Amino acid sequence: MSEEERPLTVHHLNQLLLICSVVLLVAVAAVRISSRSGLPSLLVYLGIGVLMGQDGVGGIHFNSAEVTQVMGYAALVVILAEGGLGTKWKEIRPALSSASVLATAGVAISVGVTAAGAHYLVGLEWRQALIIGAVVSSTDAAAVFSVLRRVPLPARVTGTLEAESGFNDAPVVILVVAFSTAGPIEHWYVLLGEIILELAIGAAMGLAVGWFGSWGLKHVALPASGLYPIAVLAIAVTAYAAGSLAHGSGFLAVYLASMVLGNARLPHWPATRGFAEGLGWIAQIGMFVVLGLLVTPHELGDDVWPALVIGLVLTMVARPLSVVLSLAPFRVPWQEQALMSWAGLRGAVPIILATIPMVNGVAGSRRIFNIVFVLVVVYTLVQGPTLPWLARTLRLGEKGEASDLGIESAPLERLRGHLLSVAIPEGSRMHGVEVGELRLPPGAAVTLVVREKESFVPMPTTVLRRGDELLVVATDPVRDAAERRLRAVAHGGKLASWLGMNGANGPGAGR
Repeated sequence: MSEEERPLTVHHLNQLLLICSVVLLVAVAAVRISSRSGLPSLLVYLGIGVLMGQDGVGGIHFNSAEVTQVMGYAALVVILAEGGLGTKWKEIRPALSSASVLATAGVAISVGVTAAGAHYLVGLEWRQALIIGAVVSSTDAAAVFSVLRRVPLPARVTGTLEAESGFNDAPVVILVVAFSTAGPIEHWYVLLGEIILELAIGAAMGLAVGWFGSWGLKHVALPASGLYPIAVLAIAVTAYAAGSLAHGSGFLAVYLASMVLGNARLPHWPATRGFAEGLGWIAQIGMFVVLGLLVTPHELGDDVWPALVIGLVLTMVARPLSVVLSLAPFRVPWQEQALMSWAGLRGAVPIILATIPMVNGVAGSRRIFNIVFVLVVVYTLVQGPTLPWLARTLRLGEKGEASDLGIESAPLERLRGHLLSVAIPEGSRMHGVEVGELRLPPGAAVTLVVREKESFVPMPTTVLRRGDELLVVATDPVRDAAERRLRAVAHGGKLASWLGMNGANGPGAGR
């Protein structure tokens, strides 16, 4: 029996598990390095993949674009789901219109300008130029916010960038697939119609699955808290599959469904959020390591200069032009436009999308992949560390606001109520408020306070402190009102009612 025909044994499985566990541990440790240096962690993961590849110390030969594409799509579903679950509706709602224009008209402008630069300056034929223009026109929220997490920005900037990154994957995927299909490229109006139809189907599927899923999780008490995170992720994946099978945009569907779930005040929400975040990290690590394995470093030499030229056109011309033209109707200050122009970081999506022409057998597809790989690495190295500096230079950093209140809900099926676990963070204006001054609606009460590892039943005159954890019991009819009131007091303190933050329409009204 030849080496290739030998079956997989337990010994081989143990070796594979050892390699995977070591890679995960190294990747987790590398996050610390990237957080101190300001570099997005994606570069570290790519580096691990390259070191494990055929030109590195690992010597692993991997050249399957098909496997990479499938794994990349699966990882993107998880990453988009995690991003949607963490998107707060109250933050992106004011920026929804501008982000939608950026993700559609802005993408079209970026594709056209970048493709023109690739054709006239680098000499690529039009199909290859259009593919590259489409591939690199998708921004990556994970890369952007990994370097901006320490810089508080105006809600409009963060909301626009976050929503844009969630929305623009869908039209970009459609464009790359269309440009990579054999035969002549369809007329622009036919392609535009297909994009609009796929986005509409994906949006409808995502919103429907998200709404029905959140309704079901609110009305069905599962026997174990650990089942809620699994159910939420399963609903998100269902949205992707349903959207794709209906010939719509599965990526838009999973993002919207996850956003609906993330703003629905589901039971055991902190546990669900932590579970999704952990899966998101695993997806990112695995995806970038595989992408690093696919690249062959010794073949990149001839593609460095074209990548630098195309990246320069994208960064200095295409992205700023798309931002300025797309945001012109919204009267966005020039400082915010400048930051959003520079914050168009590229990450996982462009490299994964570069495998589509390879799978479809497009002429020169390997060169396209190499150019995109070099472009993403080089310009992430340039843009990533300079983003916080630019935000401070443009004076867009805001003074820290009161931290949002951490509330976890567990259903009490027999009592037809909920047990709310409330954590008072640093900076919360609930510090110094008496329990009686919370003015919770009838049917809700603070039953226990945990302070410095000791618990006690509070009196109405008990003064709350930062770091306290409260157990609040609320019946079904007043659960939402009680949570809104708690969030309002966390932001407005004792004067929440006088400041119009009574829980009905103040900051506590949304997640």
